[in-house]
Amino acid sequence: MKFFKRIKFILKFWKFIPFLKDFFLSREVVLHKKVLGVLLILTYVFFPFDLIPDFLSLLGIVDDVVIAGFILDGMIKMAPASLKDKYQLH
Repeated sequence: MKFFKRIKFILKFWKFIPFLKDFFLSREVVLHKKVLGVLLILTYVFFPFDLIPDFLSLLGIVDDVVIAGFILDGMIKMAPASLKDKYQLH
């Protein structure tokens, strides 16, 4: 059930932007978790891993969504409970 709530949250990306802002500005999140989050995002931006080539239309986008979902899920797992409560990610 938690997995589906997170997928729903990720699909509503506009809601994820305030979470990211709070994640990086929160004093509750330790520095090494913030650095890891930045590294994960930058790694994907500069080295996008394509399991399915993007020229295959919709199928090419699926792997991008899946990998972005894994990165966002990892950041959610690193977030403190107060931040998860604020965005209903339990």
